[in-house]
Amino acid sequence: MKLAIVGVGKLGLAILEGVTRRGLLSASEIGVMDTNTARLESIAERLGTVMLPPGDLGGAERVLISLQPRVFPEASAWLRQPNTGYISTMAGVSVGTLTRRLGTQRVVRVMPNLGATIGQSQTAVAGPLEAHDSGDLQYAHEVFGAVGQVYDLPEHLFNVFTGMSASGPGYAAVLAEALADGGVRMGLPRALAHELAARLLSTSGQLLLERAHPGMLKDEVSSPGGTTIAGLEVLEGSGVRGALISTVVAATQRSAELGRDQE
Repeated sequence: MKLAIVGVGKLGLAILEGVTRRGLLSASEIGVMDTNTARLESIAERLGTVMLPPGDLGGAERVLISLQPRVFPEASAWLRQPNTGYISTMAGVSVGTLTRRLGTQRVVRVMPNLGATIGQSQTAVAGPLEAHDSGDLQYAHEVFGAVGQVYDLPEHLFNVFTGMSASGPGYAAVLAEALADGGVRMGLPRALAHELAARLLSTSGQLLLERAHPGMLKDEVSSPGGTTIAGLEVLEGSGVRGALISTVVAATQRSAELGRDQE
């Protein structure tokens, strides 16, 4: 068995589907483990993966840990096995904590986001020298490259990456909902307002990737005395910019707290 995925929620399933779709691994080379047995049986039957019994990693060469951080201390006792590389998606759990609890330097810390479910994740990757030498770091690049973009990031920036990028789809969803509510307030049908807001964020993201700075895009659509600048005045007066900055700060601090809980 090449890979065992422990925790097959939205992210675990996205990885499973991504690596098999890209041909990185065949379904028969992947084992899956989850407490939701009925869902696991459905996934295994549909994709042809191997169902692993609780606590049995099947001798997998590498293990993807996609669990809630709070359960890791207890789970680490049975996750430890010799000659195994580990990849963790657990928010706030440091490379040092992974190394200590799993008893090996072959650990890679990654932080993706919900975009993985549509092949558009942004994933940060970090690991010690041993993970690089053993090929585990490159393997993590390949696995998460199957579901989006991968960035090598110093570990001290992981909490802010989590607070901004990993949590970011939640912030974007609130923005989209608020924009749609504004459209409905002024007479748009609800379904149309939701579609327009979603497409607006998607298109704006593409435009931003093609420009050097968000301010350039803002200036392009802000005609003198026009509608956009009138709306921007309200955003500035309402403190939206400062609120978003504070949002990232709060989420970053929470990520750090989660990590301290595992030390």
